[in-house]
Amino acid sequence: MQVALVDYDSGNLHSAEKAFALMGRETGVEVVVTSDPDIVARADRIVLPGDGAFPACKAALDAVPGMVEALEDAVIRRAVPFMGICVGMQMLADLGHEYRETAGLGWIGGEIEAIRPADASLKVPHMGWNDLQLRGTHPVLGGVRDGDHAYFVHGWQFHTADQSHLLADVDYGGPVTAVVGRDNIIGTQFHPEKSQAVGLRIIANFLSWRP
Repeated sequence: MQVALVDYDSGNLHSAEKAFALMGRETGVEVVVTSDPDIVARADRIVLPGDGAFPACKAALDAVPGMVEALEDAVIRRAVPFMGICVGMQMLADLGHEYRETAGLGWIGGEIEAIRPADASLKVPHMGWNDLQLRGTHPVLGGVRDGDHAYFVHGWQFHTADQSHLLADVDYGGPVTAVVGRDNIIGTQFHPEKSQAVGLRIIANFLSWRP
């Protein structure tokens, strides 16, 4: 089985590659970091990371010839299991509002809006460890419990149009989206590759997930 980590110059791919390779080693999973849409189109699993601002990440993804089309064909038409991480998760939305309105991939209905904690003492960006609160069941979250910690670095969050697509959130002066998903698509706002045992469990679950 081959997992493609999409390289579009907008993610910390080294730590993600190490974490996915670690969890896949015993099951013969090959992890490939690639900017080649043909390799992405043939992959058995696809991971889209992302760090930085939504408009810059979306523009960088759009700038890779054939990549969005390859992703659309694999994920939407052929239901290849897909994971978005951080801004890679946010780009699943219909629209982002960071700096300027930017169209997302539109795979999970909703919009990306600024985090505005009710407690003014809480700083934005939301940075560090926080306790997950599960809002739905999902195979990729198997073995994850309420109160398990994950590592976040972000100032914007995903407001899903359909609450059934919200799988987990955290409390940061109010609820902040942590995991979204539908069908063969899942996204984590936190970085599973930096979330120690909980993150590695989620990665292992993703590698064995058969939607």
